[in-house]
Amino acid sequence: MCGIVGFTSNETNAAPILLDSLSKLEYRGYDSAGIAVRDGAGDPRIVKAKGRLKLLSEKTDGGAAVVGTSGIGHTRWATHGDPSERNAHPHVTDDNNVIGVHNGIIENYVELKDKLIRKGYSFYSDTDTEVAIKTVDYYYKKYGVGPIDALAKTMVRVRGSYALEVMFKDYPGEIYVARKDSPMIIGVKEGETYVASDVPAILKYTRQVYYIGNLEMARLSPGSAEFYNLDGDIIDKEPVEIKWDAQAAEKGGFQHFMMKEIHEQPRAIADTISSVLREDEDSGLHLDFTEVGLSEEDIRSISRIMIIGCGSAYHVGVAAQYILEDLARIPVRVELGSEFRYRNLILDPAGLAIIISQSGETADSLAALRAAKEAGMRTLAIVNVVGSTIAREADNVFYTLAGPEIAVATTKAYSTQLIASYLLALEFARVRGTITEEKFTGMLREIQTIPDKVKKIFEDKERIQWFASKFSNAKDVFFIGRGLDYAICLEGSLKMKEISYIHSEAYAAGELKHGTISLVEDGTLVIGVLTQNKLYEKTVSNMVEVKSRGAYLMGLTSYGHYEIEDTVDFNVYIPKTDEHYATSLAIIPLQLLGYYISVARGLDVDKPRNLAKSVTVE
Repeated sequence: MCGIVGFTSNETNAAPILLDSLSKLEYRGYDSAGIAVRDGAGDPRIVKAKGRLKLLSEKTDGGAAVVGTSGIGHTRWATHGDPSERNAHPHVTDDNNVIGVHNGIIENYVELKDKLIRKGYSFYSDTDTEVAIKTVDYYYKKYGVGPIDALAKTMVRVRGSYALEVMFKDYPGEIYVARKDSPMIIGVKEGETYVASDVPAILKYTRQVYYIGNLEMARLSPGSAEFYNLDGDIIDKEPVEIKWDAQAAEKGGFQHFMMKEIHEQPRAIADTISSVLREDEDSGLHLDFTEVGLSEEDIRSISRIMIIGCGSAYHVGVAAQYILEDLARIPVRVELGSEFRYRNLILDPAGLAIIISQSGETADSLAALRAAKEAGMRTLAIVNVVGSTIAREADNVFYTLAGPEIAVATTKAYSTQLIASYLLALEFARVRGTITEEKFTGMLREIQTIPDKVKKIFEDKERIQWFASKFSNAKDVFFIGRGLDYAICLEGSLKMKEISYIHSEAYAAGELKHGTISLVEDGTLVIGVLTQNKLYEKTVSNMVEVKSRGAYLMGLTSYGHYEIEDTVDFNVYIPKTDEHYATSLAIIPLQLLGYYISVARGLDVDKPRNLAKSVTVE
């Protein structure tokens, strides 16, 4: 949530770079924006705007009207205080001594604010960030210490999460940063230093980045970065080279990032499979989890699995539960990351906790990871971002190779997480002896066909677009399915509601008669997912039930089930595959349906209202 950027150099004007970098973070969700630029030791130039970033750009003539070689910027997602210029970042002390921006939430800001008021400070905004900035100023002046010591004292006093950037009047040309539980990266090249909350913001300028750790600080000057721990001791860090090129974070000729990312799924799936799938003369076709860090001995020793995720990652977990239990015959439980800490769960030290997160910074999932580790569980992260906090703190990491995902509604990250789950399930089943070598090899052969089968589905997208135009004014949509089809429905429903703003719900089809069917009326769109042969007839029966009550039916099933046309009003077919993999194919038409309905309604597909790409606060 929110986005922060910073830049310092000896010669280059900072404001245009700050605005450009903020534009690469618009996908994170925001309601106001602002920049602060310093030119030497003079007072900062601060410009803010409520609403979209283009308003801030217009106020500053694209940054040209704000002169200075160092600066910080922010896109704000309102938490404390309404969206307004007054509450927008950056925030500053009355004497312009300290100015800063902040991602996260300061939980004890009321207590800190009361103390500062007693010390003579006044406040102009409703934000917790202004409190944080003035707390830094208080310790800086009270103890006569340098910026790093002032930040350290503030970090000890503050409770909550933050990625904090501050500039001090006494240290022109320098930016000081501190981090706890909110993402932050730092990029350096000759004579210039960048800071941001995500890679796309600075990828255009440098691929050499540092990941600042939890409870760490840094001093940034033109062309250099110096890192410190909470005791103020210098820490040595090695830069990491970002492998994607800058074009990977651009639209590439598509109208929206979401459609581009839908079409990138075959490549992302293939790359994720290739990361662990090997074939040679001695071993034949097999999986290699050496880089993931899971040995056969580890897999045999695991007593049970707990999968943790939020949103789409949770839906991956629901699908993975079915597959792992069916193939590997191991008990699996799926938990919402946002609920994990608030239940007195029975955690087995011999169990494995799998934490699924696209960004690797999801606050609730990170907290669940730490709770699982504290209970002695082994932890495995399925994440898309190298060096992210969840990746660093987990015992083992399975990196998905989706590349940068810019649209708020996930598509290719979800699909690669599914593939990672399949591959884990297959390896668990092989090692634990619950499937034969012949079936194992056959399923590996089949998983290699998924990318081409996804491409085949794209050939039907014009029909889906036509159907979407008919239901762009729908008020309610219901998704029904059984078993793995229910897991598909969960994600399909989320795609519908988050980008089209149409109320939609997913139900296990057998639950319809337990209350939900009362909501069905003439013209209600009901989408039935039928990819599991043993459950096909039961779900058809449920669809007939809702049709008799006036529902308009869409059926999503595999090639060969052409009799579905006798029941539904509109049908979509997907290529046949092993039923364990059906989620990877069936989700594609539902992603397209949500996308096309959103476009037909004239909505901002990539940046839906009230949503952020990475939820880094609780």
